Amino acid sequence: MNDWLPDIPVWQAPTGSIAGVELCAAVSRAGGIGSMGMTWEAEEEGARKIEAVRRITDKPFMCNFALAFAPKCLDNVLNAGAPIVCFSWGDAAPYAKRVKNADAILGVQVTNVDGMKRAADIGAEFVICQSVEAGGHVQSTTSMDTLLPKILDAAGDIPVIAAGGVSTGTRIAELIRLGAAGVMCGTRFVASVESLAHAEYKRRLVEAEAEDAALTMCFQDGWQGAPHRVLRNSTMETWEAYGSPSVGNRPGEGDKLAVNGHGEPILRYEDTAPRVGMEGEIEAMCCYAGMGVGNIQSILPASEILLQLWKEALETSN
Repeated sequence: MNDWLPDIPVWQAPTGSIAGVELCAAVSRAGGIGSMGMTWEAEEEGARKIEAVRRITDKPFMCNFALAFAPKCLDNVLNAGAPIVCFSWGDAAPYAKRVKNADAILGVQVTNVDGMKRAADIGAEFVICQSVEAGGHVQSTTSMDTLLPKILDAAGDIPVIAAGGVSTGTRIAELIRLGAAGVMCGTRFVASVESLAHAEYKRRLVEAEAEDAALTMCFQDGWQGAPHRVLRNSTMETWEAYGSPSVGNRPGEGDKLAVNGHGEPILRYEDTAPRVGMEGEIEAMCCYAGMGVGNIQSILPASEILLQLWKEALETSN
């Protein structure tokens, strides 16, 4: 029934523009589930990325759409053969039939029991249980230890993937022992060789402690109203010092912090994560990180990260 589930029950989170073809393919090829965020991709680019991963590996991988935005390239991604499609930040019901008609596996991110029931009603074949410890844009308001047992109880036979602050094999073993079918790691794979994160961003992840990953509303430009967990930096500290003012009243608003590979400006308070090819004040940009960041000690190939995590999980379980 769930023979598509991976040999190693570790999923790499779809960390927006940071998780590209190489990272996604590396994780899946090594036995986990790699993923890519497709929310903001143009139609042709979404299909190109699916085809590129499929040329590298025949293992399953996932695409995610945050439904706070229209899923513009959904049909192209499905037509290109995306094997697993997940939705977050919105109601997946209008898109469920399209995914199933394309013979793709349907997943939904959930953050409470009612969301779990809704996912089951629309035919979700797995759910991602996101907790408040997660990095990036955080849909949840509840801790993993409180949330996961409730979601598992409501899920029945539907596989539940636990996501939020997971960065060690010990934690993986603990969550699987509770009943999760797998775990999702985001920040740990941002700090990988294949990740498209800027080198300075990766360095900051390695040096950070758990308390450096703060849930905030600081970086609103690009996705207003969505809480996000990021590394504390000069932009956030100054914003808080001024009383965490609203959009239009923030200190340094409109400052150009950096440029991307095409020379386009990146302004203070944008939700854009620092990527390869960007130049400027990288430290002051939006560097997403979950609460497991304090356990990251090195930048390694994605396959090595995956195998180390699972080895540690197995050793913990024995």
